[in-house]
Amino acid sequence: MLNSLVSSLSKYVTLTEAEVNAIASLFSFKTFRKRQYIMQEGEITRHETFIVKGLTRTYEVDEKGQEHVIQFGLEGWWIGDLYSFLTEAPSKYYIDCLEDTEVFQITKPNLEALYEKVPKMERHFRIIIQNAFIAATNRVASSLIKNASERYVEFTIQYPQIEQRVPDNQIASYLGITPQSLSRIRSQAQRKDK
Repeated sequence: MLNSLVSSLSKYVTLTEAEVNAIASLFSFKTFRKRQYIMQEGEITRHETFIVKGLTRTYEVDEKGQEHVIQFGLEGWWIGDLYSFLTEAPSKYYIDCLEDTEVFQITKPNLEALYEKVPKMERHFRIIIQNAFIAATNRVASSLIKNASERYVEFTIQYPQIEQRVPDNQIASYLGITPQSLSRIRSQAQRKDK
């Protein structure tokens, strides 16, 4: 299990055995059942979470009770509400598990300790945050500029094979369309492929 976390943390930096041991001492391993919440609206985000196995969804609920999916979290992805984590403000998001999920989590104090013990981890997390910012900016631009069919194609590229793991209504929510529109877009795409 720790290997997948270390592999992810080694993506942008090279780690020694002593550094890996320091990392192992600062993260905690946790399992969640399908439909269990990792975080709920109004809570302060106390952990940054790395997904080892499973699938999550981050979403917001509007005043009409409508869910709006912000992100799906897959194996090898980091999830959480960074704003809440850094500012200790209550989160406006829910994160729940769409499958049984195994994660490694790190608290803010332990993340600061990690930066002290393994300074190169600051570089790693800086790159992760930069990539997340770019992805979020691209998603906003896409939602403003591209039509639903183009957003669906982007979705299938960003989340390959996720359609077998996620209900259609949640994919539609992520795309900002109705399930009926999603069905129509898929039908049109299948006709084009023939």
